Amino acid sequence: MMAMNSTRGAGETFEAVRGCWYLTGATASGKTRAGIELAKLLNAEIVSLDSMSVYREMNIGTAKPTGEQRAEVPHHLLDLVASNEEYSLSRYVRDAHRVIGEIRSRGREVLFVGGTPLYLKALLRGVYPGPPADWEFRDQIEAELETVGIEALHARLEQVDPLAAAKLHPNDKRRIIRALEVYKQTGRPLSHEQTQFDDIPHEQCKAFVMSWPRQLLHRRIEARVERMFQTGLLEEVKLLLDQYGDLGRTAAQAVGYREVIEFLRHGLELSRTIELVQARTRQFARRQETWFRSLAECEFVPLDEEPDPHEFAQRIIELAS
Repeated sequence: MMAMNSTRGAGETFEAVRGCWYLTGATASGKTRAGIELAKLLNAEIVSLDSMSVYREMNIGTAKPTGEQRAEVPHHLLDLVASNEEYSLSRYVRDAHRVIGEIRSRGREVLFVGGTPLYLKALLRGVYPGPPADWEFRDQIEAELETVGIEALHARLEQVDPLAAAKLHPNDKRRIIRALEVYKQTGRPLSHEQTQFDDIPHEQCKAFVMSWPRQLLHRRIEARVERMFQTGLLEEVKLLLDQYGDLGRTAAQAVGYREVIEFLRHGLELSRTIELVQARTRQFARRQETWFRSLAECEFVPLDEEPDPHEFAQRIIELAS
């Protein structure tokens, strides 16, 4: 299938992924095991919906499915690029559409499993890929921020793209910079290119969010982070730095990896590093949940205790019927 572009409406976009299943949720919500059981019941193959699992050698910190789990059900879009390379949203959408066609050619269902909301939104509603990243411009803006602050950056966006500025939180640095970058390179406001992001009727989607009470999710996050360090996250990052010197810009910002790199290079206390990873993972989970709530296509499935993966998968199928 061809990649979606900014000229396609939501209807066309949905046609391209009609019939796909989606299982998502915040980090540490239990998606991997539940997804495998759901795939078995659906006779599906799993397509990763995780922006960091595309990087090879980044296994522990991304909670990537194990070899045994991949042997149970075919998985796709894992380990696509080296950890010092870049991988874009538009490339993901292109790769995902290719894989959808391949899976369906084998007469199997398609199940996306993962927690990257922007990937989910791009699949459900389309994506304007925009021009490639201008790292020189981004570095320049980052340097300016040290003196002028984020408020001045948001004010600059209001001048060139008031619609985008109104939609973005004044502290959303990454997306503000991207909107300015698009305007600089194209001369057109980013908001004018994103008219494809219209709601798709909820009843036409099979997108389910594993939803935990915040306190329980935080406990799960803290336990997961501790397991990551116990099972070798430090050693994994050391090997990556020995191999590449530096990770790619995106990979180096992954929660867990960024903090461990700081620990290795600046000598922070290990206990403090673990606490920092836990805190930033909790913050990341809150951002994920905000994104999911903004997507009307998503149906939330509440949880208050560790579910039996098979029973949970059956519950999803009943909700979809």
